[in-house]
Formats: sequence, C-alpha cells, structure tokens
Amino acid sequence: MKKAKEIALRVAIAYVLLGILWIILSDYFSVILAHEKLKAYIYFQRFKGWFFIFVTGIILYVLVFRRTKDVLESNEQLKRKERQLYIQHEHYHSLFKHNPDGVFELDLKGKIMTLNPEAEALLESSQKELEDIRLGEFLDEEYVKIVTEHFIQTLSGKGSMFETSIHLKKKSKILRCSFIPIIVSGEVTGVFVIARDITQFRKNEEMMIASEKMSVIGQLAAAVAHEIRNPLTSLKGFIQLMQTTGTVNRDHLDIMLSEVDRIDLISGEMLILGKQQDLHYQRENVDTILQQVIVLMEAQANIDNVMIQYKPYSFEPVYVMAEANQLKQVFINIIKNAVESIPGGRSGNVSISLNKKEGHALVVVSDNGSGMEQERIEKIGEPFYSTKEKGTGLGLAICKKIIEKHKGKIVFHSEKQKGTVVEICLPRIKDTDYPDDCRRERK
Repeated sequence: MKKAKEIALRVAIAYVLLGILWIILSDYFSVILAHEKLKAYIYFQRFKGWFFIFVTGIILYVLVFRRTKDVLESNEQLKRKERQLYIQHEHYHSLFKHNPDGVFELDLKGKIMTLNPEAEALLESSQKELEDIRLGEFLDEEYVKIVTEHFIQTLSGKGSMFETSIHLKKKSKILRCSFIPIIVSGEVTGVFVIARDITQFRKNEEMMIASEKMSVIGQLAAAVAHEIRNPLTSLKGFIQLMQTTGTVNRDHLDIMLSEVDRIDLISGEMLILGKQQDLHYQRENVDTILQQVIVLMEAQANIDNVMIQYKPYSFEPVYVMAEANQLKQVFINIIKNAVESIPGGRSGNVSISLNKKEGHALVVVSDNGSGMEQERIEKIGEPFYSTKEKGTGLGLAICKKIIEKHKGKIVFHSEKQKGTVVEICLPRIKDTDYPDDCRRERK
C-alpha cells in the first residue's frame, strides 16, 4: 500500500508540474503572438489545450508504464521466490515426515515441539500425548547425564552423535541419536533429534559374537583335551606305581597335585569362556586376562610345536574398563591366528607383550609365520574376508568390533615370509579413577 501511494504521488506531482510549466510557457508564447501574429495567436489559443493533453498523456503513459513494469517485475520475482520457498518447504516437510528415522524438534528446555510419524512409532505415543513432555523422561537413569551433556553441547551450536537407551511402558530400546542445532538469524532456537532404533541390530551383533566365541571354543577343545591328557597320563602312572609298591611317595603326591591343579585351571578357563554372561564393563587387569588366555592357548601351541613367550608390564598393574570375557575372545583369536600362521617344519615363536603408551594399554602379539601382502592387510576385519582356506571371515571382524566398543584400536602390520605384528590399544584407567565398589576384581 505504501508503495502504491508513493507511485500515485509521483504521478500527481509530475502532472501538476507539467501543468504549471505549460501554463507559464503557453501564456508567454500567447503574449508574443498577440503582438506579432494575431492569426497564429488565435490558432494557438484554440489548440493549446489539445496539445497539452497529448503531451501530458504521453509523459504520463511513460511514467505509469515504467512504474507499472517495475511493480509487475517485482511481483513476478516475489511469486518465483514464494514458489521456491514452497518447494523448499515441501522438500523439508517430506524429509521430516517420510524420514525412516525418528525426527524430533525440541525447544531450548528439551520439550518436544513436533515429531514425525516414525518418532511417534519409536516412542509408541502420538504427538498430542507428547505435548510439553521432555525427551529426558524416556531416558534410563544412567544415560540422563550423558544425554544432557550432548544437549548442552548442541545448544552451543555444535552437533553430536551418541547411543542411549530409553524405557517405554513395557520394554526398553537402544537408540543411535544425532543432535543438530536449529539456528535462526545466527541464534540457536532449538534442537533437532534424529534417532534410529538399533535394539535388534545390537542383539544380532551379540549373537554373532557369541556364535564366533563358541566356534573358537570348539576348535580349542581338541587341543585342550590333548593338553589334559598329558597330566592324566602322569596321574595314571603314579597311581599304578602306588598300587604296585603299596607305598605313598610324598614327592609323587606333590607332582600329582600340581597336575590336578593344572587340569582344574584349564577346564575352569574353558567353562568361564563358554559361559553366556551379560555385558558389564568394569575395571580389569589386562595382565591377568592375558595370562588366563595363555593357559588355554599353550595347549594348541604345544601341538603345533610353537613357543609362546609373554612379557608383562612389570612396574605396576595395567587396568582398563572392559568386559573380560570379550577381551579374552579377542586375545584368543589373535594368538590362535598367530600360532596357525606358522608353517609346519618351522621353529614357531609367538611373542606377546604388555606395555603402557600415552594413557593406553598396548598389547602386541607378533609371530614369525607366513605373513601377508599389503592388499590383504587392508581387508582384514571386513566381515566374511578370511586368509584361511576354511575360515569364516568373522573372527577378526568381531575382534575389531569388540575393540571399538571398548573405545580402543587394533592395527595389523605384516610382511610376507617374515611374520605379522598385531597391536591392540585400549584406554587405560588409573587405580584411583573409580570408587571402591568399582574396583573389585572379577572372580
């Protein structure tokens, strides 16, 4: 409206100025003609009005045309921009509504403002039921602090990704979430949450890990049986000797007890490894775990004529936050691969060391086996890729996944015919990092 008034005012002013100018000029020419040429004066007086109308009509036409053209062009540009905005709105609306992940819009206090159909299905509630409800009300107590920290970080303008667990009426779900800041005119006005239910994915992953673990145990069973058979043979010999002589030799009893202890240790480790347990990360001594694994692996090493050498970190215990059974599974896979990589006829040697490195526990397993080409090293850890003729390709893939879940890293170095070195790096914790109830050793 303001623009229209401005245009009308300009046209009116132009018309008035033209009228004033015409009156002044026409009167001036009239006076001159009246004195010199009376006939010309009469014609001028008769047609000067028509001439004024014609001239002002042309001038007004040009002015109105230019202004109208500008207005119409502006209007067309506005329509094009509105069309673009509408298309962009439809794109974003489609991305929001039809997204296969749940999408929530939260205000600065964490209250749910809007959510898409997938988010409604994720929380098993409608948008009306979720009005003015904080997303934190669905969080398990142990995750509230973690998610709050990510929310505060996002309000500073930086997005974040994490995993969390939520509780519903009758069940819980594991979600992989992304927090994205909503920035308008340079200010954060809210947070977008993109969430995906990975509960079944986690269950499948745990089943795969358990399946591979049982496969490893099955392969170890024959070697362990062979290892147990040796002390059993000694026990049988001493018992037969006692039956023949009718006497008891205390030295023989000490040897027999040590052999029984060895059998008990090996069978006990097999039972612990095979037992299905809930995941529970706690403070663990890496040296203790490695020694328990070596007890099992020496059986297979003895059969394959391979010597296992272990060099622990002798200055102080090395602790990590871990699930001991899963770390055992990793170490067994790595050491087993090292033993099997050594060709028959070669003097086999597998070296294991434990050290500290820049706030991490570093476990290094090296062998003098066949080694691998660089292109094979790059594919190690990919599911179903195996360097063995009868391998499933899951062992090292699972090892890599377990180490990643422990926030660690596993690296392979190898050279053909010279051997392989595997470095496993895990975040180390100090003995004072956790309270007493978190420092109990696993029995």
